[in-house]
Amino acid sequence: MSNIPSDLKYTKSHEWVRVDGDVATIGITDFAQSELGDVVYVELPTVGKMLAVGDTFGSVESVKTVSDLYAPVPGEILEVNQDLVSASENVNTDPYGNGWMVKIRLTASVPTDLLNADDYGAVAV
Repeated sequence: MSNIPSDLKYTKSHEWVRVDGDVATIGITDFAQSELGDVVYVELPTVGKMLAVGDTFGSVESVKTVSDLYAPVPGEILEVNQDLVSASENVNTDPYGNGWMVKIRLTASVPTDLLNADDYGAVAV
């Protein structure tokens, strides 16, 4: 069973979201990184880019495949995790910590269709 923290929200496409005020931190789930295998490269957007829910904001390349990343919330990119440029393995070793990908300033409310940990656990099998 994957690690699924109960304080986060999730998408069916395996992104996680941690909301703190009007800032959302986003990454991929433990399940997603385990399915991808060793992450070798992460492509992230530029600061200032505006995203709508469902927009592609980057990709993760592993030894197996390349997967797009989808915005679970609407907003403006405030920060990207530059450490992933030289340490993409953080996505594998600490997906909910040092493996975070972007921080977004919310431009609207958090979508109500995001999954809680229990519901995501039913998807991540």
